[in-house]
Amino acid sequence: MVEDEPQTYQQAVHSSEGPQWREAIKSEIDSILQNHTWELVDLPQGCKPLVYRWIFKKKMKPDGTIDKYKERLVIKGYKQREGLDYFDTYSPVTRITSIKLVLAIAAIRNLEVHQMDVKTAFLNGILDEEIYMEQPEGFTAIRQEKKVCKLVKSLYGLKQAPKQWHQKFDHVMLDAGFKINECDKCVYVKDTSDGYVILCLYVDDMLIAGSDDKIIKSTKNMLKARFDMKDMGLADVILGVKITRTQNGLVLSQSHYVDKS
Repeated sequence: MVEDEPQTYQQAVHSSEGPQWREAIKSEIDSILQNHTWELVDLPQGCKPLVYRWIFKKKMKPDGTIDKYKERLVIKGYKQREGLDYFDTYSPVTRITSIKLVLAIAAIRNLEVHQMDVKTAFLNGILDEEIYMEQPEGFTAIRQEKKVCKLVKSLYGLKQAPKQWHQKFDHVMLDAGFKINECDKCVYVKDTSDGYVILCLYVDDMLIAGSDDKIIKSTKNMLKARFDMKDMGLADVILGVKITRTQNGLVLSQSHYVDKS
């Protein structure tokens, strides 16, 4: 038996699963600092910093066992003021029908389908607005306790974070020679003399189907060079749908999702 997911930083680090949660917290903070997500500054007069919260989740495998402990530092964006702290928030995600169509193409043409995950995807977006946040508990800078975090890049919870991330990803894909599908703005296609590759993006999860291993590998290498990525190998589960390859093609199933629910 495992404990329920903690609700606060203190609950997490002092629980029986404290070592696992501390490792997840360290991984999140390391990603934030390496990405130069914020800089410590004195709070400008008349400004009020936004608050944050830690979100703790256990990602489960299809068989119900724990895959990994995941932590997110989330800013309380509901306190942002429209026209001052943000202007536009819209961001598309690929449709489940598009994912099924790509998987159908892969089955018909016997393509390999791989999966990747973007670690801390929303931290890649560049901010245009001035936004300040309190220093996170457990990671207050020594002798700079009164300073606040001025966000340079997006953080989970910001209203504009999804839009900024999608703009960044679009720019990277276009620079790499991909074309954006007109019917689904989160499907990207690259067709060369050496082969073709199709990529579907759903927030920070992506499926990559290619005509051969070489073009899939080159796509993965390009993404790893631009973002902090996790290569998950052959696609297994995407959006609650389990993908199984058989001699007759691909089988899609949600039985494990139903059982878990």
